[in-house]
Amino acid sequence: MKKIKLVLMAALAIAAFAPATGFAQKAGKKEKKDIAVQLYSLRDVIGADFEGTIKEVGKMGYTAAEAAGYGDGKFYGLSPHDYKAALKAAGVRPLSSHTGRTPNEEELKTKNFANALSWWDQAILAHKEAGIDYIVIPGMYLPNNMESMMNLCEFLNEVGKRCKEAGIKFGFHNHSGEFHHKIDGQKAYDLLLENTNPDYFFLQMDVYWAVMAQESPVAYFKKYPGRFKLLHIKDRDVVGDSGMVGFDAIFNHAKEGGLEYPIVEMEGSEFGPVEGCKKSLEYLQKAPFVKKSYDPKKKR
Repeated sequence: MKKIKLVLMAALAIAAFAPATGFAQKAGKKEKKDIAVQLYSLRDVIGADFEGTIKEVGKMGYTAAEAAGYGDGKFYGLSPHDYKAALKAAGVRPLSSHTGRTPNEEELKTKNFANALSWWDQAILAHKEAGIDYIVIPGMYLPNNMESMMNLCEFLNEVGKRCKEAGIKFGFHNHSGEFHHKIDGQKAYDLLLENTNPDYFFLQMDVYWAVMAQESPVAYFKKYPGRFKLLHIKDRDVVGDSGMVGFDAIFNHAKEGGLEYPIVEMEGSEFGPVEGCKKSLEYLQKAPFVKKSYDPKKKR
């Protein structure tokens, strides 16, 4: 009988403690969502203090960063190894990078891609050493005739093939111009999607610029499923403030689009770059339609 009483007392003690534990978990800090920041958003401060800015990115709660400072084999003047180490020390993953060398009008006409491809061979090696998983062209010359456009797509496929062989994914970031620019009545953006190999080339949709071009991100997700592995999450100022970008619909259909990582980018903010990035992240952390992670490397 005494043994039974002891068991009951232990059970009651566990039951009494359990709710308190659950409350403590709820009251504590929420788990961070996997959200990256495009370092271009912090361009006004990162040049003067790279290390301090990266530490601030980690403190804000961003889990990854997209570089916008690659050149001549270095990132923000640092070797690939040192760039990777600086981010790791701040608890930030070196997710992706905006850079690129694309053919000019003459190179597209002649299909002489030797110089451009040589540039890419060096860049791919540097990005691999930096631990970067995605390379994204932030903008490029768009030809005015179909033959050159097909040559451009052929070039992009070749670069994408080389990236894939190195374990890196390769894509392109839009502004509004790619939707307005037409060749034989077809949007350049659509031509890129339809004439590149999905195994070698993805689109990083900047949802703000798509909306500014009066296009629907969700319609593109449905028409070209799986092609949008990265998204630039952007608004006129702080993400979510303007009400003009349907972030709930975008994230509700993000899986269909192929999203693997959302990335906040700011052109500028009345609050300043650091506070603007903080507020944008806070909005996404609180938003119920944004999942904890879209990263294919993580089990969900």
